Amino acid sequence: MNSSLKRQLLRTFVQMIDDLKDKKEIEKFLTDFFSEVEFEKYIKRLAISYWLKKGRDKENIKRNLLATPKEIIEAEKLLKKEGVKLAIKKIEADEWANQWSEKIKSYTKTNK
Repeated sequence: MNSSLKRQLLRTFVQMIDDLKDKKEIEKFLTDFFSEVEFEKYIKRLAISYWLKKGRDKENIKRNLLATPKEIIEAEKLLKKEGVKLAIKKIEADEWANQWSEKIKSYTKTNK
């Protein structure tokens, strides 16, 4: 595929993802579009990268995610890429927001 067509197709794909209404539509598209094996491969790759960033032990990652040493090495390399750094930052921000939301809920319950 020539590089110009490849860029155009990527823009179309990204726009289509952006046009999906909500998380439910995105999940439906992704689970229908990718085979189960492909989907698991990509979510596992992101999970390994995220856990490595959080400081999880490689043995723990191997055991819990059934990750191979090769998958862990690939995920370590991904941690240097800006797009993956951005994705992990989004995951961390969501995690932080959820933690604070729970703290606020528990605080308001105890102070009623």
